[in-house]
Amino acid sequence: MNGKQKKRVRPSKLTREAIVLCAKELMLEQNKKLSIRALASHLEVDPMAIYHYFDNKAALLEAITISIMQGIYTPGNSSSWQMELTKLCHSYLSLLRDHPGLLETLLSMGGEMAGPAEVFRERFDLAIAPLSLEESRKNAALDLLVDYMHGFALALHCAKDKSKLEVSAIERPLALYLSILEVET
Repeated sequence: MNGKQKKRVRPSKLTREAIVLCAKELMLEQNKKLSIRALASHLEVDPMAIYHYFDNKAALLEAITISIMQGIYTPGNSSSWQMELTKLCHSYLSLLRDHPGLLETLLSMGGEMAGPAEVFRERFDLAIAPLSLEESRKNAALDLLVDYMHGFALALHCAKDKSKLEVSAIERPLALYLSILEVET
């Protein structure tokens, strides 16, 4: 055996959770997409050790994205579904703003990785439950809102003067959206 080769050992401290936590930290620090080699180097393990816990990079990205998405607001028992949905939207946009690579990761996953999108869908369903919308209307409402927020998040990232465009700028368009949803009931 060549003396320069690294031993391929899986440290006992390495866990799925430790890998996801480290990957999230690296993504925040570096403001870019995840590299398995960089992650392994930071964890001081061979890159193959990560594949012991995740079948492939897509599975790791899904776990990271779900973990990040768990941080969005969970609607409660407020008397105002409008307030709950507004808090959810603000929380989601703040998350997308604070994790620059997250939107690109979400969009690149497409339909194959439904987990992260399901987190938002569940929270959306909680917020609008008092409306009792039929499923097709609920899906259309969700699609419209998510498309708007993703476009807004892209604008946040592309704005030359970040101070001129903040999450609070969604208030008027969101108010219009909420009034239309209310008419639907």
